[in-house]
Amino acid sequence: MSFSGIKGFFNSTKSTLLDSVKRFKNKEFLDAVIAGCALVAAADGHIDSAEKTKMLGYIQRSEELKVFDTSKVIERFNHFTENFGFDHTIGKAEAYKAIMKMRSNREAARVVVSVCCAIGMADGNFDEQEKAVVRDICREIGIETSEFQL
Repeated sequence: MSFSGIKGFFNSTKSTLLDSVKRFKNKEFLDAVIAGCALVAAADGHIDSAEKTKMLGYIQRSEELKVFDTSKVIERFNHFTENFGFDHTIGKAEAYKAIMKMRSNREAARVVVSVCCAIGMADGNFDEQEKAVVRDICREIGIETSEFQL
């Protein structure tokens, strides 16, 4: 699918995403969302300072994620990205462990994937590595990738 098609899909779901995030405002959901963000940031195998800045900037500006305390969002993002800094495999496992907690709540799981797509598109370039990570997240939590045009 073209970038414009993905962008159109994202724009059409943005308002419902905000309402959905508000409904699931709790620590497990926050961890799942932030873990997904960390996975997308680490899609190329590492998270550099520019990616951290981009991700944190997006999280702080995002209408959907403003429902969470900024300091808590930063704390959790740093937690997950530090795991990747220590060891990529451990970081990935810890991130998926947080995301898997949403598997039994289909609606919350879909919101996590939606936010991951939004993060992937935050810089205007939802590249193939980032899409592959989001597809993996979908498979892990039992969501059809076609729902997100991946």
